[in-house]
Amino acid sequence: MEEKLAKKLRNEQLRSKVVTAEEAASWIKDGMVLGMSGFTRAGDVKVVPLALVEKAKTESFKVDVYTGASLGPEVDQYLAEAGVIRKRGPFQADSGIRNKINSGDITYVDAHLSHNAELVRQGIIGPIDFAIIEAAAITEDGLLIPTTSVGNSPIFVQEADQVIIELNVAQLDALEGIHDIYVPGPQGKRSPISLQNASDRLGTIGIPLDLDKVKGIVISDILDAPSTIVPADEETDIMANHLLNFLREEIKVGRLTTSLRPLQSGVGSVANAVLLGFKDSEFENLEVYSEVLQDAVFDLIDAGKVSFASATSITLSEEVGNRVYGNFERYADKLVLRPQEISNQPEIIRRLGLISVNTALELDIYGNVNSTHVSGTKMMNGIGGSGDFARNARLGIFVTKSYAKGGKISSIVPMVPHVDHTEHDVDVIVTEQGVADLRGLAPKERVGRIIDNCAHPEYREQLWAYFNAANEATGGHHTPHDLEKALSWHVNLAKNGTMKDPSFAK
Repeated sequence: MEEKLAKKLRNEQLRSKVVTAEEAASWIKDGMVLGMSGFTRAGDVKVVPLALVEKAKTESFKVDVYTGASLGPEVDQYLAEAGVIRKRGPFQADSGIRNKINSGDITYVDAHLSHNAELVRQGIIGPIDFAIIEAAAITEDGLLIPTTSVGNSPIFVQEADQVIIELNVAQLDALEGIHDIYVPGPQGKRSPISLQNASDRLGTIGIPLDLDKVKGIVISDILDAPSTIVPADEETDIMANHLLNFLREEIKVGRLTTSLRPLQSGVGSVANAVLLGFKDSEFENLEVYSEVLQDAVFDLIDAGKVSFASATSITLSEEVGNRVYGNFERYADKLVLRPQEISNQPEIIRRLGLISVNTALELDIYGNVNSTHVSGTKMMNGIGGSGDFARNARLGIFVTKSYAKGGKISSIVPMVPHVDHTEHDVDVIVTEQGVADLRGLAPKERVGRIIDNCAHPEYREQLWAYFNAANEATGGHHTPHDLEKALSWHVNLAKNGTMKDPSFAK
């Protein structure tokens, strides 16, 4: 252990600051604001949160927790269940903390992931008392080498009053060198972000530390919790084929080539499964510029389809994680991890002309997308980076199955009860039924594309009946709605357990 620690902790000034997790936890007081590393269950701190859980058994305290995105169970389950979290942001994906949010026990600030660093920089989030950051190493000259994510760690380290480092001796030494840490200057004094290719590098391999702010270093050997994504199924395979055929048509008319534009795929099983469809396609020399690299990206690298991938985190299932981290030298020169204000930066997304694929919970007949709120009131996960990408990408594509709960729920409804992505930011819809290309269409022109191509057959007649009645009742308004009936599908679901109107039953 001493030899391994010496290799990981190479800055002599910091060697005297190694403390136990319990001592580090003792510094955390009621009302503090914490900035924790971690993005989609990757690179998150683990042993200090577990020590805080133990501390909560004998001491009552609450803290605000800001991160890059979702964390593993040490925070978003155990710390939430211990009653320690007062406020959480900007993204979560664990049922434990989700239940606390929806019961009102935890206040949740859902936000675009590209915006959080700026909120910290301006002091709107904070002041941050402690940044608690996982590291793979600390270099001789005081660079903190992140592990499997960067997220908001650079801005937390820069702006926090004090820093606690979890030095993870179980993380690969080979992670050193894959990070590109570039932090923009203050607005008004900021230079253009000169990134023109996914493989470009702008900054340093680690996060610069103010050594005087480092309060303590805690040793960890807990690896990331594996991703919870589920494998592709017959319907996601069909969705992938629909997307590939759409892209082939774009090539035929000259808008794309077989190398496409850099790809972005959102967090989750459906987006990952759809991206995997490229594996057996004719597309090649693909680049990825995303916020998270899931299993599909590494399958595509192995298949020779993806030549380079840029993101802010790596989030893998146990099986793929064993393969990737057991042979990491195969991938290291094809990867870069950046701060999320760079991976999700609208300026770069638009410059690179990304093809963006994200997941919708539901959408309406005019193309507005709800990606966060079940029945309009209960938070699922959060908007994450989907808004950063959809609004600024060359192609903003949303994928979803056309139905849920065995057909009791239609994913296409007259009006979504919560809007995350307006019709203006949604270019293409893909379900297992087909594709709706909405570009250049007025609201009433979109209706037929969405209902006929993407809605489940059992709901098409019911959707057309709503639109036709609303169109007649309004006298043909620009976006016809019957406000008394617009959310009747969700009301029927709440009362009767289904969105199906018996009068349209086959």
